[in-house]
Amino acid sequence: YRLTSEWENGTRERETVVLSNEGRDGTLASGSAWRRRSDSGIDYWLRADETGIFRVATKSDTDAEPSVDPKPRYVLKAPIAVGTGWQATTTTYLLRRNAEFPPEIRHSHPSIPVQWAVDALDQKVETPAGAFERCVRVRGNATVRLFADPVNGFKDMPLTTLEWYCPGVGLVKVERVEPANSTFLIGGTMTMDLMAWE
Repeated sequence: YRLTSEWENGTRERETVVLSNEGRDGTLASGSAWRRRSDSGIDYWLRADETGIFRVATKSDTDAEPSVDPKPRYVLKAPIAVGTGWQATTTTYLLRRNAEFPPEIRHSHPSIPVQWAVDALDQKVETPAGAFERCVRVRGNATVRLFADPVNGFKDMPLTTLEWYCPGVGLVKVERVEPANSTFLIGGTMTMDLMAWE
């Protein structure tokens, strides 16, 4: 994936992210699951059943053992129909404080409730890896309450995510918007586009 982050001050960063599917893995005490690994050193275990596709555990390279999710964390909930919704948690990826350390909001707000819903079906998506059809778009909406500045005080900052999942490929595109519009904070947008897949 090509990951592009753009902040409200005009700063832009670009990097490549690689996610690999490692196949079925039987190391979890709760039984086997499909393991997906990020090149940043994080493993995710996923299962699928009649309720949808959901994550059951995660592990970073610094963890001795996988951390089991207390309840299924859905990626896509069944039925795959407009309006199907579910809840999960997220954190901020872009919002930062201008004059505090650490500047990233995710350190003080690691678990923000997010409401997900299937937003559209039969979507066409263009990525560097090609054009995809019959894709499902899901939308995540969340807010985080932060001190914006002395004039406005605390404000609810919106966090909006769009994800596109396509048949035979999976996740092909992500768009995340975290506006700050504040003197004390800076926000921005992040996009992740599929560059290649096997």
